Amino acid sequence: MVMKFITWDVEHGSAAYIKTPNGKHIAIDLGAKRATDSGFSPLVHLRKNWGVQDLDLVIITHPHLDHIEDISNFRAFKPKVLIRPSHLTDDDIWGNNRKASPETRCLIQEYININRDYNQPTSPMTRPSSPANFGGVSLKFFVPKRAPRENINNHSVVTVMSYAGVKFLMPGDNETPSWSELLKDDKFVEAIGGTHVLVAPHHGRESGFHGPLFRVIRPLMTVISDGRFVDTSATSLYSERTEGWQVNRRNGRSDFRKCVTTRKDGPIDITVNPPSFAGGKPTLNVTID
Repeated sequence: MVMKFITWDVEHGSAAYIKTPNGKHIAIDLGAKRATDSGFSPLVHLRKNWGVQDLDLVIITHPHLDHIEDISNFRAFKPKVLIRPSHLTDDDIWGNNRKASPETRCLIQEYININRDYNQPTSPMTRPSSPANFGGVSLKFFVPKRAPRENINNHSVVTVMSYAGVKFLMPGDNETPSWSELLKDDKFVEAIGGTHVLVAPHHGRESGFHGPLFRVIRPLMTVISDGRFVDTSATSLYSERTEGWQVNRRNGRSDFRKCVTTRKDGPIDITVNPPSFAGGKPTLNVTID
């Protein structure tokens, strides 16, 4: 039984989907492609094209608009569990979204409403910390809290996900202050050791790149979610610190790549097939456009 991980192309935003081996559905961030004629809602796409009716777990790394633009569809999926940086106050959230237009302020308010609604303890049957609930997928969460709240990028939830020995590190938009905090936590350092797939923090921008992280990890593949127009990019820095992996194209060709990006490669589809290691290498299948 396989685990499927997809990073959707939502231009400058973040949205990923995981289907666990036992058929559970997880969304990480709710970015959406709304600024162009080819608007794309990951949640609507999951319902119309994948038949997903409910979500078992939603992880919102932090409430910046490019991570919550699809939140108006959240309640329709009746998520059982929500993970988010719940220590942030309403004032923290509004203060970080001062430039929001009147049209998008309603999305921020909906996030705040949802944040208040999800305040009950999780049941043993839905608890993300139990791999048995997610077909053997292990999920660990780390939330930095010490950085100033003027920049809630540094309060992003970090997810460490493992299945059949293959490990994913998904750090939201954390930047140097929060990386410095996290790397002082022995439990975090132990959890991320042996990372195979890194989702680059802050859309692959230089502000999210933190060199000391790579004293702990040496990923096989780095995934970058971003649009065509970026002010800075650390793609070359990630390439220097990534081993590389064979990537399949949907046209039947294949390439050896170190970094894949939604702005060039479209949706990035990764499957993990157990037994996941053969000849000392994981059976990791990466597919791009």
